Amino acid sequence: MRTTLFAGLTKPLLRRKLAAPALVFAALLAICVIFSSWQSHAQEKSSGSDFTVHEWGTFTSIAGKDGKAVEWMPLTKSTDLPAFVEHFQTRNFKLGLAGTVRMETPVIYFYSATERSASVHVSFAKGLITEWYPHASTVTPHGPISDAALNENRPGGAIAWNSLHIEPNRAPDFATETPASHYYAARETSSAPISVPSPKGEQQERFLFYRGVSNIALPVSAKLTADNSIELQNLSGHEIPNAILFERRGDKVGYRILGPLSEQQSPGEQTSVALPELDASLDSLFNDLEALLVSQGLFPDEAHAMVQTWKDSWFEEGARLFYVVPRQFVDPILPLSIQPTPTTTVRVFVGRLELVTPATERAVEFAFASNDRTTLAKYGRFVEPILRAMLQKSSDPAKTKHLETYLSSVYNDLILQAQNTTQ
Repeated sequence: MRTTLFAGLTKPLLRRKLAAPALVFAALLAICVIFSSWQSHAQEKSSGSDFTVHEWGTFTSIAGKDGKAVEWMPLTKSTDLPAFVEHFQTRNFKLGLAGTVRMETPVIYFYSATERSASVHVSFAKGLITEWYPHASTVTPHGPISDAALNENRPGGAIAWNSLHIEPNRAPDFATETPASHYYAARETSSAPISVPSPKGEQQERFLFYRGVSNIALPVSAKLTADNSIELQNLSGHEIPNAILFERRGDKVGYRILGPLSEQQSPGEQTSVALPELDASLDSLFNDLEALLVSQGLFPDEAHAMVQTWKDSWFEEGARLFYVVPRQFVDPILPLSIQPTPTTTVRVFVGRLELVTPATERAVEFAFASNDRTTLAKYGRFVEPILRAMLQKSSDPAKTKHLETYLSSVYNDLILQAQNTTQ
């Protein structure tokens, strides 16, 4: 069974007739969702007996030839994080750590009318917790492991904060550094400050922060077709609540809100969508995305903080699928345990699946051929998997040789990074 969404959008006349009412309806819906959430937020905060926990995070992957997530290496260390953030083994550990998914910046917020203590434990199937803050009581596995550990038949990693203090009436006194980091945007919420003991003294923060890498299979695939459309397949066994198809070329951006991706009714069921026209604005996308996050249970200031955290990297050059990861998928692969048990726990994870389109291939190949470092920088950590995807599809021996040369230069840069970085 194959369904085509927005088939009529390819007809200019129909677009003109439908665009204005659709935009008005979307704006009104966003206002209603946000207003309703603010009301709920105020009521929840006014109830002294409630202990509420909210979490958001991102699963970042890249689609292979068959549309499923492939192993990839970002070939960069954690340069986007403040120096006070702690790391598994060394700051360089993730340079060559391959996995199908980079779990990026989950943050856990706590809401309580009174001070309380709690313990928090998170584990990550087929993965490792690679960065965190504030100081954790335990991080497993213990001791040095190799970069290839994710390919071994071994339990996943885990992290625990056993002495967490939630202090809603305490004046914030958070660590900061220069230069600025997008890490700090997540602090712009009304959640309670927290503190934990550490060997260096007490550490205070607005949230618990952690990151990781894993080799899990993801709940969605996005396969490019010969006519440059995208075949989407929900692999999760549960409805994917919403998805957005996005593309950026230079200063031009486009996106399409796809709505829910239903649970498969038959094996191989797919939904076909065309790439969006590049006639939108980032501001409108930010507003739509925040409304989408609020509809999934985040408070408006949390949704805004999430978008502000990732606005410089989510919407960079290229094409990608954003999707809300089903809670039924998140909980088994990233179990979260909190004691005492919160009255309410909300977890909203957004998947980012990078798509290697013909436009991306042409841009990267030309950039290597012309030594255009500016263009290559736009694709950043995705250059290595993009080149490998191009090699997989290449049937031209001369082109294959060029691509292999480009890929070798990427790996050489990795070696130089490792050699030039102080451990």
